[in-house]
Amino acid sequence: MASITNMFKLARAGLTLMRYGVPIPPPGIEAPAGFNALKMASAPLWWRPFKKHQGITPALTRLGPSYVKLGQFLATRDDLVGKEMARELTKLQDRLPPFPMQKSMAVIEAELGAPVDELFAEFSEPVAAASIAQVHKALIRDEKGERWVAVKVLRPGVDKRFANDLKTFYEAAHLAEHFDPAAKRLRPVAIVDTLANSVALEMDLRLEAAAISEMSENIADDSGFRVPTIEWSRTSQRVLTTEWIDGIPLHDVEAVKAAGHDTKALGAHLIQSFLRHAMRDGFFHADMHQGNLFIDKKGDIVAIDFGIMGRLGLQEQRYLALILNGFINRDYNRSAQMHFDAGYVPDLHSVASFAQALRAVGEPIQGRTADEISMGGLLGQLFHYTQVFDMETRPELLMLQKTMVVVEGVARSLDPQLNMWTTAGPVVKEWMERTLGVAGKLRELRDESGKMGQIITDMPSLLLQGARTVEALGNATKNGVHLDDESIEKLARAQRQHGRMGQLALWIAALSLAAMAIALLFPQFGTILAS
Repeated sequence: MASITNMFKLARAGLTLMRYGVPIPPPGIEAPAGFNALKMASAPLWWRPFKKHQGITPALTRLGPSYVKLGQFLATRDDLVGKEMARELTKLQDRLPPFPMQKSMAVIEAELGAPVDELFAEFSEPVAAASIAQVHKALIRDEKGERWVAVKVLRPGVDKRFANDLKTFYEAAHLAEHFDPAAKRLRPVAIVDTLANSVALEMDLRLEAAAISEMSENIADDSGFRVPTIEWSRTSQRVLTTEWIDGIPLHDVEAVKAAGHDTKALGAHLIQSFLRHAMRDGFFHADMHQGNLFIDKKGDIVAIDFGIMGRLGLQEQRYLALILNGFINRDYNRSAQMHFDAGYVPDLHSVASFAQALRAVGEPIQGRTADEISMGGLLGQLFHYTQVFDMETRPELLMLQKTMVVVEGVARSLDPQLNMWTTAGPVVKEWMERTLGVAGKLRELRDESGKMGQIITDMPSLLLQGARTVEALGNATKNGVHLDDESIEKLARAQRQHGRMGQLALWIAALSLAAMAIALLFPQFGTILAS
């Protein structure tokens, strides 16, 4: 029954899109078998198009908040929706009419357990409204003093509506993967998973507060970029209260200049800050458009609205740094090898062939002027090779690439001649030295030696535990230690037969294994010991 309901919802959405003149399927995307016949059969339901506000943006806005969010995600997937529609979706603004102030106050009082006039000395009408929540400006007077704050309140009922619409999106994604084998590589279900995870985070404003707190800790030693402070005592699942940022929005470049700020320096600092967040911290603001960035009186860039965040694992951080370094230094072979080492490209392809593809992406930028080269665009071209080399789509990297395109646009509005590669160079170099240089190797050695120390400590007892011993040493083989079952059984038999002398022998064996592992993991130690 639920599946039938979802099918009707999908049909309704499709008809709405067609009435707004949205081509289905998008240009360049092959329709599944039988779709065109179904489309013609349903023509009486949609042949009278809406005369005003034609296009994908007003269509998704009419369908509601969930579809607005879906559209924003699909803006990063021109392989799914086509380049023209993806370009149009980038214009989609997450703006909706505000809901009544009385409802907002009711949510605040229910969540925080006190009347609004006790929590805030002043409380304004909504100053901004989006698909998930709206924001009010308020004044706090307490023992800490007087300060203006931004109070973000979830839309009533928005969580239930998103939950229902997500079921429909999953239905569409599963159908696509079932009826179109090519869609499996594009992983539409994974795209909906990413949307669902993002929305789940946005539905609990305590998690947004935690994201602000985490980034604040990450950038504590950085200069020129900061985030708002949090009013934890006035924050809950449906209410978030933060410092009110009284600054110049970055979309008003003339006002930024009039205030005496160096726009060229701000543009470079914005790019470098974003890259540090992504490569160094693996945690970045994934909605850094001009409306979410301000310049305060001190000249610092201040980011707001942390509802959408991106995370990169250590492997993805390394991927980003080495890819950028490869393009900066034209080292395509190393970048290609890194793709294979990371498991992004199946072994059925050759490193040389993939290096050739990277060269096809990287060489055209050589000799072009700085304002013609887009780092985000370059990554986008790189991801276009995913089909040729059977690479699975990585949603976290697509979010990174989408955000990078947006950040580049903001930076170039501040400095149209911004050289992305010169600007990125110091950050990439900093990462390479920190991670792959002597200091990075020492940190790696420290971490691995801690693991090895635990193995050494546990080895004798593990060797006496039969099957558990095999499992434990199996884990150790991941780091280069290899023992077969016969060797393990001999060691265990030696312990049973020789008592204490056997136990001593086992200790020696364990230490020998540890030495072997260290030698395999860190070959330079052999040189050090030999000298």
